[in-house]
Amino acid sequence: MMSWGKTIQIFLTDGNPRGIKIADLTTGTIQVIQFPRSKLEEAIRRGELDAVGIYFLIGDEEDKGKHAVYVGEAENCVVRLKQQNKSKDFWNTALVVVSKTKYFTKTHIKYLEWYCYDMAQKAGRYKMDNTTVPTCPYVSEPIQADLLDSFDLLRVLVSTLGYPIFDQISKPEKKNVLFCKGKKASAIGEYTEEGLVVFAGSKCNLEESKTASPWIKDMRKRLLDDGTLNQKGEVYIFKMDHVFSSPSAAAAAVLGRHANGWLEWKYENGKTLDEVIRKDK
Repeated sequence: MMSWGKTIQIFLTDGNPRGIKIADLTTGTIQVIQFPRSKLEEAIRRGELDAVGIYFLIGDEEDKGKHAVYVGEAENCVVRLKQQNKSKDFWNTALVVVSKTKYFTKTHIKYLEWYCYDMAQKAGRYKMDNTTVPTCPYVSEPIQADLLDSFDLLRVLVSTLGYPIFDQISKPEKKNVLFCKGKKASAIGEYTEEGLVVFAGSKCNLEESKTASPWIKDMRKRLLDDGTLNQKGEVYIFKMDHVFSSPSAAAAAVLGRHANGWLEWKYENGKTLDEVIRKDK
């Protein structure tokens, strides 16, 4: 199928790129309001959140591990976000999806909550913080079609704002495969616009080196805790594809030590990532 271009408008409510943002497609019927937790009271006063909608609470971690997301729905997002501000500690960013035409009903958002949770879990990019799995309500076929269209719009908007919660990690063409090996480690990945993707089935060294810094140990522990890595015999195995923000973070996770990922990741012909991406340009 042919992909068409899209025009997205992002309004910075106070001119601050780290403040409250309102994003929508110029021809779409939904909008996404993004704000840091510290701006919750300001966001509430604006009025857009005083509506039926779904929301995502994001925990941005600094150790290169998997981010956490909570998917929720509310008949009044203001009331629910105030409650979540008191009850949940992990999040520091909120994304709220509402209808510009006030189209959403309770049933609509229950369906979208279920579908968003399911698609986020399948994508595997974020650790799901929901303790209760949303259930799918009955909706008629025409309404389901409308809601799936709404999901496509919110997926694009949320990803554009920097949170690819629903984006599948695609495997590369064979010519783009990278390898990282050392001791018992043997990993396969690809360098993409998002960073270095390490693919499921890759093997990591079980032990960290004596000189490995705390951030490497913490990163690997978090990957174990969220199920990205599992121990199998004398190695760790990636149970799912995982995106690292840099080649060096990916190499450190695989090798269990400080590593220059630009040199450790190599193509099948032996050339390093550095040689192909940086020096050949």
